[in-house]
Amino acid sequence: MKKITQITGLLLSMFMLPFANADEAAIKQALGKSMPTAKIESIKPSEIKGVYEVVLGSSIYYVSEDGKYLLQGRLVDVANRTDLTEQKLGATRKAALERIGTDNMIVFKPKIAKYKVSIFTDIDCGYCRKLHSEIDQYLAEGITIQYLFFPRAGKGSDSYDKAVSVWCAKDRNAALTAAKKDHSLEKKTCVNPVDKHMQLAAEFEVKGTPMIVTENGNIYPGYLPAKQLLEALQGEKTSQ
Repeated sequence: MKKITQITGLLLSMFMLPFANADEAAIKQALGKSMPTAKIESIKPSEIKGVYEVVLGSSIYYVSEDGKYLLQGRLVDVANRTDLTEQKLGATRKAALERIGTDNMIVFKPKIAKYKVSIFTDIDCGYCRKLHSEIDQYLAEGITIQYLFFPRAGKGSDSYDKAVSVWCAKDRNAALTAAKKDHSLEKKTCVNPVDKHMQLAAEFEVKGTPMIVTENGNIYPGYLPAKQLLEALQGEKTSQ
């Protein structure tokens, strides 16, 4: 009897697989036509029957099984009051930051590293400057700070040019600190990751700066003092 059950299960999975693949193929084809430049990371069934979860870049969307309708928003488990989308976005943000790589960030490392955060910063943002003026406090708590640029005024702005000049400086860390203090910088250009940072900020839906992203991909918008950030990071580690 057990063997018959196993065979039945195998046959059912064989019949169901082509339909699942067909849905995914339809979605991929539809999105390919309407969003040809979009990079599809994954397509899989969501918690809602007939709706698929699609990861585009670092964002999550929900698409009908025929690929005709796309929903942008949060999927919430009402009974458990859980934001299912946010839970999964953490993983996509983490993967996206790993793809950028620390070679394309400006990193301030403590003597003994315990935690690590990535921060989208604007050189001319007041709270970004406040955060950086306290960099030694973050480092003293064992928090590695990895900076990415998000000049809110956009490409070609004074803030954008400053970001490029900092990146192209001989000592990027020193240049960033000087820029945050409003010291004049030698204007430089070179191959730089600022546009990639800005694209990632758009995918992460960064609205303001600073925006802190933890190792788990969780977001803390705005300035947090070192002690408060440490408590948040400790809380994340405890809940794992």
